[in-house]
Amino acid sequence: MRNLFAFLAGGLFGLGLMVSGMTDTNRVQGWLDVFGAWDPTLAFVLGGAILPMMLAWAYTRTRARAFLGTGFPGKPEPHIGRNLAVGSFLFGAGWALAGLCPGPAIASLSYGGLGGLVFLAAMIAGMLAAVPIKSRMTALG
Repeated sequence: MRNLFAFLAGGLFGLGLMVSGMTDTNRVQGWLDVFGAWDPTLAFVLGGAILPMMLAWAYTRTRARAFLGTGFPGKPEPHIGRNLAVGSFLFGAGWALAGLCPGPAIASLSYGGLGGLVFLAAMIAGMLAAVPIKSRMTALG
């Protein structure tokens, strides 16, 4: 049952990405081009995502368990450490250069061509490299 709900949620997320244009790299890069041909569409997509999430988090405060019986994740640590700063920088740089982030990259596999596959390969390589890099950063202090 859990896999079915994960599949449905992932499909709904991918559909939302496609309908909102978030799989269009030109639209994403247009959002980041504040001094050129700025495209404000992403602001509406972000705004449209924040309201349902606010309602969902408010709903979870009144419940002990999720629909499938598992617990809810705890609140994230408010501390901004080196890992968060470096990870955010790398994510933002990749997003700006490629115009894709992980969700839209996977959603665009069916039509993204070679560029989408190269991005996906680079993303997977980055995910695999993250653990040893994080261990090294921790060891360096």
